[in-house]
Amino acid sequence: MTNRYEVSGTQGEFQNGSDHLVLANKLGITSPDDMNELELGLLTQLYEDVLVNALPERQLTVADLKIWHHRWLGNVYAWAGQERTVNMSKGDFMFAAAPQIARLLAEFERTCLVKWTPCHNMTTDTLAQAMAVTHVELILIHPFREGNGRLARLLIDVMAVQSGREPLDYSEWEAHKTEYFAAIHQGLAGNYAPMKYWVTQAIGTDGQDLKRPV
Repeated sequence: MTNRYEVSGTQGEFQNGSDHLVLANKLGITSPDDMNELELGLLTQLYEDVLVNALPERQLTVADLKIWHHRWLGNVYAWAGQERTVNMSKGDFMFAAAPQIARLLAEFERTCLVKWTPCHNMTTDTLAQAMAVTHVELILIHPFREGNGRLARLLIDVMAVQSGREPLDYSEWEAHKTEYFAAIHQGLAGNYAPMKYWVTQAIGTDGQDLKRPV
């Protein structure tokens, strides 16, 4: 849970009795395992709502991301759906500074969501490039206090389904987490080829023999 990140500011409050392992929440949950189980169950419901019941066959927006985040975690955290107000890091890697998030999200919407969605009639190569850039840039912004990676995966799953494909298979990402995070870091320099490789593997077609970028 939240011990993955270092934080500062008021959104860094933890639930009493959780030994600084669970964020302050509406339900008084103190066990990381219980919180992880709850968030997973709620995420499954969100996936069904977004991908099955009401797939947005249109251009996506940052507002969609905020709505999805609130629908997912709104009954758990008071700040669900809101841009984070704390700085966050993972190890020695800093995500975007909190005061820059609004500006960066506006740029993300213009350069990624407006450019590529809806993902109709895309070749696999074009779709993989669009997903790679979109995923990397959203992760680097890290707009929410919790759940950024899972929401970023939902976003590219929506892009996949918009294109007429199945949601991605993330098993290779889970099996190669160090390389996945390295691919995210390469995006800081505008190098999206490593993430495109992993996205192509997750799509599962038209690229199984693609050479892994060095």
